[in-house]
Amino acid sequence: MWDQLQLEDFEFIGNKGKARYTTTIDKLPDKVLLQIFGYLQQKQIITNSVVCKKWRELAHDTRLWASVSLRPEWGGIYVNSTDALMHLIGNRFAASLQYIELPMDLITHPILHVMADKCPNLTNFLLDFSTAMQLHDFSDMQTFPTRLRTMTICLSQVIFMEGFMRKIYNFINGLEVLHIIGTYETADEEEEEIYEVINIHKLKAATPNLKVVNLYGINFVDDTHIEAFSSNCIQLECLAVNFCSKVTGSSLKILMGRCKRLKSLLMQQCNLQDEHIKDAPWEQSSVSELDITANNLSTECLIDLFTRLPGLRWLSAGQINGFTDGVLKAWIEHGNVKNLIALDLDSCDNLSEDGLYKFLARYGGNLRGLVLSGIPHCTDSLCSNVMPALKNIKILRMGLPENISYRMPGKIHVDQLLDNISNYGTNLQRLEISWDAETLRFSDKSQKSIDMLRTKCLRLKCLVLVDGKYYEIVKANFERADRSTVVRTATNCKVSIAYLLSHYKDLIYN
Repeated sequence: MWDQLQLEDFEFIGNKGKARYTTTIDKLPDKVLLQIFGYLQQKQIITNSVVCKKWRELAHDTRLWASVSLRPEWGGIYVNSTDALMHLIGNRFAASLQYIELPMDLITHPILHVMADKCPNLTNFLLDFSTAMQLHDFSDMQTFPTRLRTMTICLSQVIFMEGFMRKIYNFINGLEVLHIIGTYETADEEEEEIYEVINIHKLKAATPNLKVVNLYGINFVDDTHIEAFSSNCIQLECLAVNFCSKVTGSSLKILMGRCKRLKSLLMQQCNLQDEHIKDAPWEQSSVSELDITANNLSTECLIDLFTRLPGLRWLSAGQINGFTDGVLKAWIEHGNVKNLIALDLDSCDNLSEDGLYKFLARYGGNLRGLVLSGIPHCTDSLCSNVMPALKNIKILRMGLPENISYRMPGKIHVDQLLDNISNYGTNLQRLEISWDAETLRFSDKSQKSIDMLRTKCLRLKCLVLVDGKYYEIVKANFERADRSTVVRTATNCKVSIAYLLSHYKDLIYN
């Protein structure tokens, strides 16, 4: 196609026959323009629709509206009335719509009815009640989208959902992925009265086919709710209860006994107790992905846990004071580490440099993701020494928060570190070097090291640095090579091993 355009659109002007190239974007076929529009955000598509008649027609193509967010505060488009939305559903979204996010004021019986009628391919639904003070009247609601695979409900602190849920129980028995998002991030520090705004015990009875359950930051969720899901959802493969502070782990024994397919268990910043973790039958479970970050577990408990898990492949155990060299040693001697591909030890500063080196030198070749941030004695020398062992690494995070940078034993010579990463980390996709500007040391010849990283790590799509002079130098280097989206600031970006979870795509919401 480009060859044909070039032949048609060269003009020869003047006596010397100089060629002038006159092809513009308007000469591209509609199917190519449509693909280009597909990379734009929907706000940008709407803006571009006023350019000309042709672009307006393209912007109205239903294929561009398979995924729609109507929550402006989350980057979505704004619709000012239910009538306008019903018109859009029928004329622009229609059968192409697969995913939609609805704010509280647009969750009404007529809109749900139109979606059920006009959007047969809708499989992913987000209902945001987080800012609601009262619900609409759903007393005569008879229809609801029935082919849903994934449903997300953002809870309010005060709105009770049971009246609405009773109306949809008969329509959601085919759900495989369920997100219920609490108000952890907006809660006040002072103790407030906690309301159980959604009846999880009744909800689990209506959803027997669930494979992924994410209960994020819900202040009333405890072990009885986990036990409730385990009693009816025997196909459960992934359970996430991150930031549910009432979860102690007392239901783990029942959960593992009933849900034999459970392989991903995420319990970041819960209130796990040693006795419950020890009592769980880990050696008989299928759990291979475990997140116990920011739980107050003892060294003895961690040793018992890691030596009993048969095939752990993904572990996040950061911010645990009990994680020591003794845990790593016992894991190596009595556990199974050979399947491990991702490890997060963020802020485990009771680990020694020697202990980390011995572990990574032995098992680093299997790792695809590694987080060593927040450890003061994890310096550029340790990272450079273990890089030859991390030959398959794809995700790497190191550095120290600014508020504890005073604990660093010395400065970080980033040029030498980048040289080692460039030589051994050719498979890197995400890299974070988050030491602050006062800790990093670089020379006038830093451009050579940055060039080396850019030209050797061609798969690198995200490089996170702390704001400062070095960040500006690296950013300018990548921008000159037309890779402007690679370098990012630690202020709004953080590298994580979560990408290596088997159900990562199912766990994404918002």
